[in-house]
Parts: sequence; C-alpha cells; structure tokens
Amino acid sequence: MTQFREAVVDLDAIAANIRHLAQVVGGPDGGPLVLAVVKANAYGHGAVPVARTALAAGARWLGVADIQEGLELRRAAIVAPILAWLHGPDADFAAAIAAEIDLGLSSLAQLDRAADAAALLGRSAAVQLKLETGLSRNGAAPDEWAELFARAAVLEREGRVHVRGIMSHLSNTSPADDAESIACFDRGIASARAAGLAPELIHLAATAGALRVPESRYSMVRLGIAIYGLSPFDDADSKDLGLIPAMSVRGQIAAVRRVAAGAGVSYDYTWRAQVDSTLALVPLGYADGIPRQSSGRAEVQMGTSRYPVVGRIAMDQFVVNLGQDTAEVGDEVVLFGDPASGVPSATDWADAALSVNYEIVTRIGHRVTRSYRGGPSTEVDAQQ
Repeated sequence: MTQFREAVVDLDAIAANIRHLAQVVGGPDGGPLVLAVVKANAYGHGAVPVARTALAAGARWLGVADIQEGLELRRAAIVAPILAWLHGPDADFAAAIAAEIDLGLSSLAQLDRAADAAALLGRSAAVQLKLETGLSRNGAAPDEWAELFARAAVLEREGRVHVRGIMSHLSNTSPADDAESIACFDRGIASARAAGLAPELIHLAATAGALRVPESRYSMVRLGIAIYGLSPFDDADSKDLGLIPAMSVRGQIAAVRRVAAGAGVSYDYTWRAQVDSTLALVPLGYADGIPRQSSGRAEVQMGTSRYPVVGRIAMDQFVVNLGQDTAEVGDEVVLFGDPASGVPSATDWADAALSVNYEIVTRIGHRVTRSYRGGPSTEVDAQQ
C-alpha cells in the first residue's frame, strides 16, 4: 500500500545497473575496478542498503564525499574499502584512519595532517592524492605536485602514510577539454612515480567519462548517477544506456475538490481554472525536495493518465488539475519513476525545473519514507 509520502527504491535495479555498467566499461577482457559512489545518502536512495547492494553486485570500492558518510557505513558493519575525498579544516582524519577509510587529499597541508593523525594512532594512513587537472575545484595544482609527491614519498618511507591512489575528475565539457585533462593527469602520474610513489589505484573517470571516454578509465572508475539508473547525458536517456531507474516517488491524494471556472490555485494565483475543474491535492512540496521551479511545468501519473501540476508548489503540497476526471482521497499519485512503466521520469521533473536528474533524486527529503524492493538480503534499512 502506498504511504502518505514514499520513495520506493528498487535495489535489484541498482544491482542490474552495476553489473551492466561493469560489462560496458570492462569489455570482454575485464576492466577497471568499480567504485560505487554512495555520497549524499546514495543520491537520496539510502546509503547503507545501496552500499550493500553495490558490493553484492560486484563493486569493489565505495565512495563518499566526507568522512562522516564513511563512518556511517562502518557503523553499519560494512567492511569494504571506502574513499572519502572532501574535507574541511577540522575534518577528523584520526577517526577515518582508525576506521580504515582512505583519505582523498588535495593539498600538502592535508597530507601532513593525515600523517600526524596516523602517527598519534601508531599506524599508517591510506591516502589517495587528488590532482587538479582542469576542473578548478579541489586538488593539488600542477605547480604543487613536486613538493606534494616528494613529501608523500618521505612520509611513506617513514610508515606514516601509504599512497594507495592518484585521482582527479573530468569536466565532461568537450572531447578536447577531456583530452587536455587526461594529458595533464598523465603528467601527474608520471611525476608521482618519478618521486618514488607506486599507487596501485589510478582513477579519473566518473560515470560520464567511464561510459564515453575509454582512455579515462585507468585502473578504477567511479560510478555515480548511472548506478541509480539515470543518464548523465543530454543526448541519451536511461533506456538508451541500458539502465533501470531505481527510485519511484509517490504519495496519496490528500484532498479532492471541484472548482468553478476562474478559481485561482495556490499562492499568487499563477493559474486559474479555465473551466469548471476537479483538483487533487498531493502532500509533497519543496520541504520534501519537490522543486518549486517545476510549478506549472511538471506532470504526475494517476492510474493510466498524466495530469499537470498547476499553481505554485508549496512547502508541503501541490495541486494537480484532473480536468473532468475524478479521484478519491487516498488514491495513489506517482511523481516519477521508471518511464518504461509509463510514468514521468526524474529527468522529466529536472527538465521542468531547469535542473538535472541528479538534483531531483538527491534532494528528496527525510519526511519521504524510503522503502526497498529486492536487494542482497531480506534486511531493509528503511528510514534512511
């Protein structure tokens, strides 16, 4: 039975997507290791159940943005390798090292902090050095590489760090821009090796690069949006890529009313009924991650028909115009899911909001109950 607000996550779809992607990027002779990106609560899908599913489907690593996300996985008794790569000045490197979480480090200062934390613990910190190769975000710039690599080599000889990997990120702007980033990354790898480092993991490609830039795959790829069944491209959808969208957001109609022609709907009366119409109230709003920018532009599914969202999307609710059709309180309404079943997609809502599908699924809020279908065991970590 549909709940008042619900996001149903198909873990079997996630597993199928990972297996399919591994074949695509690996080819007949195998290929790079797969790191499943489960940051931001697994793009809104639930970090713990998705992590377990990804590992059961063949992923070898898990990727998170910050240390706390990695510690959440460790508290759930997940022992697989984890990489965390975005840190504030007060990030708890000691907790990460104690939990055997690899630290993606972007500066000499971070490297020294990690080494100091490891020394206090009497152990070595596993680190992966992140290089700036054109995205202009975090990562050591080329003019910092020589000092960074030399220092890392010294710390490695002292047993305070182990440089397990070298990493960076593509901008996905154009083939020329990506080729320039790859060339820069290759120079960084050569510089690291010349300094005496021997990282076993070399990774540059996230989903888009892994799928369309084979030369960016190296020894590991970081698969994010595609494991959730969504496309990172404007010119290819989930079906084109052989993916199954894993999340369906739905709810129950909270109220139904008949209004006369001319009646205004929601704040500012941005929409008025042109004729006598039936309206249905859906109990999801921007507090639940439903983008206000989609007001008057998105559609939902009820039964076998689609209906437009009319008026402003509010904090807790929005209104759908059923026209001359009818509905009952408690009837199911589907905002998005797998378009193969005929319902709108997360990308449809992204287009309506002038955004991207990443944002639509990731922003689904805590009031929306997560429920799970399939997966590697009968255990479901609901309420993530």
